[in-house]
Amino acid sequence: MKATAKKTSSKSIKQLYKEHISLVIRKNIEIQHSSNLFKKYKYPILTGAHVPLHWRYDLNKESNPFLLERLGINAVFNAGAIKWQGKYVLALRVEGKDRKSFFAIAESENGIDNFKFWDTPLLMPQTSNPDVNVYDIRLTLHEDGYVYGIFCTERKDPNAEASDTSSAIANAGIIRSKDLLNWERLPDLISDSSQQRNVTLHPEFVSSKYAVYTRPQDGFIETGAGGGIGLGYIDDMSFPKVENEVIINPKEYHTIYELKNGQGPSPIKTTEGWLHLAHGVRNTAAGLRYVLYMFMTDLNNIAKVIYQPGGYFMAPDDKEIIGDVGNVLFSNGWIADDNGDVYIYYASSDTRMHVAKSSIPILVDYCKNTPEDKLTSSGSVAHILNLIEKNKGLY
Repeated sequence: MKATAKKTSSKSIKQLYKEHISLVIRKNIEIQHSSNLFKKYKYPILTGAHVPLHWRYDLNKESNPFLLERLGINAVFNAGAIKWQGKYVLALRVEGKDRKSFFAIAESENGIDNFKFWDTPLLMPQTSNPDVNVYDIRLTLHEDGYVYGIFCTERKDPNAEASDTSSAIANAGIIRSKDLLNWERLPDLISDSSQQRNVTLHPEFVSSKYAVYTRPQDGFIETGAGGGIGLGYIDDMSFPKVENEVIINPKEYHTIYELKNGQGPSPIKTTEGWLHLAHGVRNTAAGLRYVLYMFMTDLNNIAKVIYQPGGYFMAPDDKEIIGDVGNVLFSNGWIADDNGDVYIYYASSDTRMHVAKSSIPILVDYCKNTPEDKLTSSGSVAHILNLIEKNKGLY
């Protein structure tokens, strides 16, 4: 019986690797979106099945004769992104079947397929108060020469009742590196808010200070009085205390960001302003709905929103809507190439990673020339009537 198990596992290992390699090298297929704002791709770029086999299986026939998966992966999603040494590099949130998330890096030559994981996941350096869970890292190459990774660090709420095993405190953890291999852990973000999420760094100094986009919250789930995308300033990242924090993009009643909103990746600089990608959340009878939206801020006054198209930029399609946490799109990573192409890395339903491709001219045109939300039904109809009038004789 034991010999049969060994023989079976030997064939299974070979088959496992054959199927895994086939998945990893699969070419993606471009699909033009009807909005003409971006192109999507047929296949997710990374899923739990893409995670290296030797991270999940004990490949020793003696200790695992039935080739059972020992450390299962539940999802791969919410990746930070950076162009590094000519390659498209993602820092992925990998969630095990034990619910713990960690970061792993994968790279691709073309940014749309053939993503391969680096040899090992990132072992996060710890502060004196260890993280219980970490997720949703943003990667930013700053003017000071460091690549910063700002992520959500979660710990149990020490003030919760003994019977309450789910209340948590979230804050922004910070690491930095000059090679993406050796990471220095800095103190967690210091701010006046009881909780912080969706924090990322502006890539340039502002009046000799570090600028950070924040999302102050009163609780782990509810944003409370602090709802909206904030902006604050830090003198020294080795003591990251946020000063002069203000909300620059608030949540609004009966919009796609009615319940809460948060900055996605760090903004992209263009000749006409800073491009921002954010997520907006509203409540529905079926639960929360997360979509992506955009706005632009002034080149010289990054606290000033100069354009904000009404409605969402991207929402879950009929395949993306299903997953571990359904009806969710989330992005914390994008890459702008020198030729103007923009790769938008987004996750669907907290399960898998996708890429959409657009360009700086298209995104700027979208932000500048799409009407803003007038916040009423009659305002929406007025926009349509204006477009009908403009199109007379053209159809």
